[in-house]
Amino acid sequence: MPDLSAWPKGLRLIVRMERPYPGAQLRFTDLDGLRLTCFATNTKGGQLADLELRHRRRARCEDRIRNARDTGLRNLHDSAQNRIWLEIVSIALDLLAWMPMLALTGDTRRWEPKRLRLHLFSAAARLVNTGRRRWLRFTARWPWTDTITQAIDRLQALPNPG
Repeated sequence: MPDLSAWPKGLRLIVRMERPYPGAQLRFTDLDGLRLTCFATNTKGGQLADLELRHRRRARCEDRIRNARDTGLRNLHDSAQNRIWLEIVSIALDLLAWMPMLALTGDTRRWEPKRLRLHLFSAAARLVNTGRRRWLRFTARWPWTDTITQAIDRLQALPNPG
């Protein structure tokens, strides 16, 4: 049990045992396959479930901030360039938020920007003009070619917003 005597008055430490999500790598601190998660709060009252939900939502927000940094938020310069760069990063984040929901399925929906860049966005392809049409041809040896083509098919099947 941690010593909370030096902590500010009214601060609570909430500890919960939970099963790790499927596919999570177990840590040496996980006992009997269960993981301890904890957070501190000075919120007075409230149900524990509500406090935990609020904490998890904040964690999702922090994930989005981390994704923004991975997408280019670290490359800020002077003020005029910053405004332009922030717009570009904002557009990229919007695309990264909507693309998994609209085009990807299964585990690929939870991929972070670094993995998306490595597996999907860096795939070699050739733009071929034939029969008055343009085709994007991916190499058959790329392990994620099926994922990319299925995502493109899903996006093309969406109704036209105009």
